Amino acid sequence: MPGDASSPPAAAGADTSGDPAPAAPERPAAVPLLAPREGVPPVIETAEALEAAAAALAAGTGPVAVDAERASGYRYGQRAYLVQLRRAGSGTHLVDPIAVPDLAALAEALEGTEWVLHAASQDLPCLREVGLAPARLFDTELAGRLLGHPKVGLSALLEEVLGYSLAKEHSAADWSTRPLPEPWLRYAALDVELLVELRDALEAELREAGKLAWAHEEFDAVRDAPAPAPRVDPWRRTSGMHKVRRPRQLAVIRSLWLRRDEIARRRDTSPSRVLPDSAIVAAATAAPSLGPDGLSAVPAFGGRGARRHLREWQAALDDALALDDADLPVTSLPADGPPPPRSWADKDPDAAARLAAARTAVGQAADRLRMPAENLVTPDLVRRLAWEPPAALTEDAVAAALTGGGARPWQVAQVAPLLVPALHRTAADAAADAAADAARHPAPASSDEPAPRSAPAASGQAGTAAGTVAGPRRRRPVAEPRSSSGAASGSAPSAAPLVEPGAAPAEPAEGRTRRRRRRSRQPDTARLETGDPDMLR
Repeated sequence: MPGDASSPPAAAGADTSGDPAPAAPERPAAVPLLAPREGVPPVIETAEALEAAAAALAAGTGPVAVDAERASGYRYGQRAYLVQLRRAGSGTHLVDPIAVPDLAALAEALEGTEWVLHAASQDLPCLREVGLAPARLFDTELAGRLLGHPKVGLSALLEEVLGYSLAKEHSAADWSTRPLPEPWLRYAALDVELLVELRDALEAELREAGKLAWAHEEFDAVRDAPAPAPRVDPWRRTSGMHKVRRPRQLAVIRSLWLRRDEIARRRDTSPSRVLPDSAIVAAATAAPSLGPDGLSAVPAFGGRGARRHLREWQAALDDALALDDADLPVTSLPADGPPPPRSWADKDPDAAARLAAARTAVGQAADRLRMPAENLVTPDLVRRLAWEPPAALTEDAVAAALTGGGARPWQVAQVAPLLVPALHRTAADAAADAAADAARHPAPASSDEPAPRSAPAASGQAGTAAGTVAGPRRRRPVAEPRSSSGAASGSAPSAAPLVEPGAAPAEPAEGRTRRRRRRSRQPDTARLETGDPDMLR
């Protein structure tokens, strides 16, 4: 690919000479990014080659683009199997951390250099495992979010910001494969080809939008984020576990999950490739009716992969079935944080009103700032504050609670003033607002449905007006068009049929036919809204 390593090649626009000027200029077609401009570099697999790459990177200038490829879904854990680096004046380097596990020379060469990563939180853990960590960070994915770009994937941002299209056909490949195929290496090199140029363009956008300082706070938070604490009872995240309720069956899931994890770790294989979750749940569902060697009769254990360790699976099942009742797992763990918001209206209507108002305030602020609401403040933190607000509902107290929950200073400054009035909301406030709104906008009278009653405070669904709840939806009565004689249009004059007082007039046959045709093409929305089980199957 021609061009200097420090600047992207010029994008070619379409020739529009002779055409009338459009009302709004169309964006030129994206230029496909097919190959690195210096070609695909060889993979660094020796200590000597690593020393040479480290020296070249140390002699380079400006930020360094960094990426890593893992073997998710193929190997146990999230280890890096290839590390890509690119810096102006140095070129691109592809490092095999399996062949050269000691990357201390790279860490020393890049000391104090700003790293540019895309979605850094995904790659930093595996990079730290091989001894690489940035002193300064620029995350292009996070920058795109703060700027409100509609799509923030690397290929989408490259196309929107720089005008280049990047194929992502090998992102889910098994990067533990050796030797790595040449098309994969080309893909890996292209991932860092224009990352620094993208960083520069996004930095200019952030500066123009007045968000550059905010972005640096976010980048520092990602860089300094501690490793997540080990999950309590990770076996409880088995897919399909909601089908299992009894403690003995939960013990089967736990025993099989732990045995699978042991085998997967030993074989360095993704656990799902050793035994799928569906097989674990199938065994638990069939227990305790399964006798000795009963797993062989379970269809989910009939595959070659499951049969390879059938004796171990049977032993794990037998262990679970032999447990005393006192050793069985509890059906659920104590909740860490508030209950699901859908239950708030019943458990604590005031908390539901606070959450509805807080979500509305945060959503409006995010729209004004042109960024996703979750980047302005995490939804979990909003829920926690709404469920258990500070004792003193002052701006300082709310700011302290936000800071304690991990919000950055720029987020606290934007959100705290908005949350104070929201956290003062009560269910009575929400009901009063709903009644006032109903008085200002009375619904048309309906002969076949009663007027809606005041609803309780919202359970906090996004997009609901602060502290208000929409009443039950009502169908507007449809009047048949009438002729000047008073008969329904399209029907022959005849004596009006007798009807009960208050009943709807009879509909002409032609109208009924048309309505039946419409119903055959459209779902019955009224039945859907009322939860008719026949419509919800």
